[in-house]
Amino acid sequence: MADLDIAGEIADLRSTHSDIAAVADLPRLEREIAELSEQAGAPDIWDDPAKAQQVTTALSHRQSQLKRIGDVASRIDDLEVLVQLANEEDDEDSRAEARKELGALQKTVSEMEVHTLLDGEFDELPAVVTIRAGAGGVDASDFAEMLLRMYLRYAEQHGMSVRVYDTSYAEEAGIKSASFEVDAPYAFGNLSVEAGTHRLVRMSPFGAAGKRQTSFAAVEVVPLFDQVDEVEVPEGDIRVDVFRSSGPGGQSVNTTDSAVRITHLPTGLVVSMQNEKSQIQNRAAAMRVLQSRLMLLQREEEAARKKELAGTITASWGDQMRSYVLAPYQMVKDLRTEHEVGNPSNVFDGDLDGFIAAGIRWRKQQQQERADS
Repeated sequence: MADLDIAGEIADLRSTHSDIAAVADLPRLEREIAELSEQAGAPDIWDDPAKAQQVTTALSHRQSQLKRIGDVASRIDDLEVLVQLANEEDDEDSRAEARKELGALQKTVSEMEVHTLLDGEFDELPAVVTIRAGAGGVDASDFAEMLLRMYLRYAEQHGMSVRVYDTSYAEEAGIKSASFEVDAPYAFGNLSVEAGTHRLVRMSPFGAAGKRQTSFAAVEVVPLFDQVDEVEVPEGDIRVDVFRSSGPGGQSVNTTDSAVRITHLPTGLVVSMQNEKSQIQNRAAAMRVLQSRLMLLQREEEAARKKELAGTITASWGDQMRSYVLAPYQMVKDLRTEHEVGNPSNVFDGDLDGFIAAGIRWRKQQQQERADS
């Protein structure tokens, strides 16, 4: 048997990992962990639960980042030893194990490398994702529900904490809209590249047999700010409607009018919340999301960066960013990055890593080109 020669690939892994560690600035990361650990250990930290949660979450995020960088370095060392032993003992099983670990490490390091591109002002924050059915009738509402499941599955596969705020069900099938929070390190940075109009082409299960149907759904992603107190929302600027929470087909979820819809009259922004048990809790949660959206809007206007962040999405032909084609062929393609896969089922089951990585690289390239021009 010929020796397994992957020294070049291992050297590439070491070089990329070294670059990642340099960007992460390990000494700074260790200092931040020490400072946050001291704050978390203060006897009175839980006197302010919101601040305590902020500190412990930040500490957990930085500890995880430091651990992952250290773990990958150890795995690269172990891989080198495994290859050496496999060649010395002429062990094909060990060679197969080394090839498998090489592929896994290449994927992990590539993901970490993409993560270093998330250096935007809001990239590290949690995200609020809103999905709205667009043109296409009942197929569009069904498509919106497919996208909701897709993102929830993606979050589940990556261990992200998800909190569904509100779901408005359509009369026949699917949803009119849904909003949910994703709380994980760099949730906004990753998911913000999913914002835009998504298009589905398929043989409609709702229309005439033998005819393809095109439908659209809009995805909006905004950062959820930790501190929104600076955004004052006068009572006169909002209209608060309360209604009964409901599920598919109008089935009542609870017997009280606890769901809350807040409309910001000057901007027309609308936030609905129905996942909490009380009207007071739903109103407080809705106000936080509204204030986050207003803060983002304010900063976008100040910096003239509206298109770089959430933007205005019309859910029609004009602003497409991805097509999901189920007939006459099977293909999901991002129209910005040209990244495509031939298995839509996997994508709808949450396999979005390739699209998100390509989107982050594309966005960084666009930013660099604008800076150079």
